[in-house]
Amino acid sequence: MTLDQGLLFTLLGAVFALLIWGRWRYDLVAFVALLAALLLGLVPVEQAFSGFGHPATVIIALVLIVSKGLSNSGVIELLGRLFIDGARRLGTHITAMSALAASLSAMMNNVAALALLMPLDLQAAKKAGRSASLTLMPLSFASILGGMITLIGTPPNIVIAEYRNDALGSPFKMFDFAPVGIACAAVGVAYVALLGWRLLPTERQSSSAPDELFDLADYIAEVRVPEGSPVIGRKLSELDDDAEKADVEIVGLVRRGQRMPGGARTVEIRAGDKLVMEASPESIEEALGVFGLEYVGRGQGMLADDDLALSEVVVQESSRLAGRASLDVRLLYRYRIALVGVSRRGARIRDHLRKLVLSPGDVLLLLGEEHRLTDVGKRLGLLPLADRGQRIIQREKIWLAVGLFAAAITAASLGFVYLPVALGCVVAAYVLLNIVPIREVYDSVEWPVIVLLGSMIPLGSALQSTGGTTIIADGIVSLSAGLSPLVVLALLIVVTMTLSDVMNNTATAVIAAPVAVEIAAQLGVSPDPFLMGVAVAASCAFLTPIGHKNNTLIMGPGGYSFGDYWRMGLPLEILVVLVSVPMIALVWPLGG
Repeated sequence: MTLDQGLLFTLLGAVFALLIWGRWRYDLVAFVALLAALLLGLVPVEQAFSGFGHPATVIIALVLIVSKGLSNSGVIELLGRLFIDGARRLGTHITAMSALAASLSAMMNNVAALALLMPLDLQAAKKAGRSASLTLMPLSFASILGGMITLIGTPPNIVIAEYRNDALGSPFKMFDFAPVGIACAAVGVAYVALLGWRLLPTERQSSSAPDELFDLADYIAEVRVPEGSPVIGRKLSELDDDAEKADVEIVGLVRRGQRMPGGARTVEIRAGDKLVMEASPESIEEALGVFGLEYVGRGQGMLADDDLALSEVVVQESSRLAGRASLDVRLLYRYRIALVGVSRRGARIRDHLRKLVLSPGDVLLLLGEEHRLTDVGKRLGLLPLADRGQRIIQREKIWLAVGLFAAAITAASLGFVYLPVALGCVVAAYVLLNIVPIREVYDSVEWPVIVLLGSMIPLGSALQSTGGTTIIADGIVSLSAGLSPLVVLALLIVVTMTLSDVMNNTATAVIAAPVAVEIAAQLGVSPDPFLMGVAVAASCAFLTPIGHKNNTLIMGPGGYSFGDYWRMGLPLEILVVLVSVPMIALVWPLGG
């Protein structure tokens, strides 16, 4: 072993140890390791930051922005309405949600897919009166499995595809991962839905997710019935079933500025009426989609149709709104801010919201452009609460967003356009059409992952250029001397899985890809099955909450401990090995 090899293995060993320890953020660890490699002369200066311009890094950033656009346009909300029913049996719910998560993760980043579905799953658990611990881990695992199906589903696939381009002259294409990925995902989803969740500790099955830090009572909100709404001509009493599914209670109707008496249960709804409902901000937003309603002020020229945000604020003693109604200060007409809802310590509010005299301590739900919300809050003496992620869904753009994404994927899959260029065009179109407002573009990117990947790619190249991959490959080949290449492939998958469980899956793919090619060269077989094995194994981090970000995301809301993951995850990893090895050999023959 040369000095450079020894230094590089020592540096990578330190990186692995620090990532397992978890005391410092993984992006900081990777970046400091890159700087150390530069100072030690292990990475040439001209390649110092080549990882940040690498196609894999660019694709991951673009996929995250596209995922945000699909969320903003209501794609996820539409699917959620079709798939989620709090009255379903637990097994049926897990099956439906797992299938949805796997399907979505195949066409968008799997972290983004879980982030979008997790609130829906928590809402379903609340409606059904059961612990979210039973459903969040199956949801996370299913989203990870679904990401294995396509190039853009998970960062390791992108890393492996681009490494193949660097090493062999052409990358894996969009659906080259599909045969093996679909087989693993199908078996894995069946496992988590039928058996996996039953392996969780009994205390997790009975525990509840922690309450929010600021647990607000539901808002009393008024929303407008626009022309063309499906509720026109129906009575309030006829909306009860759909309202219950959306977790809202419709408590009244306002017509021509007057609250109709008696709850207006038998009154037929007309265009221009305002429905009064009691619900959380998330449920109000869901009800708008279910009933075809809109916030007061939208569509009437008083508020911009795009780039709107919701804000929760508290009326202070010194506020200019204390003791006054929003109509008195002409909140909508003067400030272009709509009062959407009021929460008054759980009290049922009978007055028309615009005429309601506000009191110190009232919590208001305001709608407007983000810069106006901030400015008006300061001018009127309103105290903002912590952002709980409320967003305005642009449902009228749903098919436009889907069509642009589908066209780009089709063009890239057929080889007409280079994938990063196709995704870049989608991002540009989303920004121009305001599907993703410019202020959300950079917020959509998971920058720690970008820094991690940009830092690890030069280190992976250094491992290859110094001959470090040859040493690792020699060790694996020697360990399996005289055995079939298929056994060597299985051993590589197990080793890669183990690494992925204790360090970031993207970093694992960067390190393991050159090892796979070196092993194939030593055995005299095609490198493709070994690269495909690394892609599968790097994604399968099911034993710990630190190997994959999806597992980290569910840890708090699910109330899981570090040791809960292996109970469901270990059988799943064994299943993936048993399914993936023969499938890889079938689809990607070892003989080339």
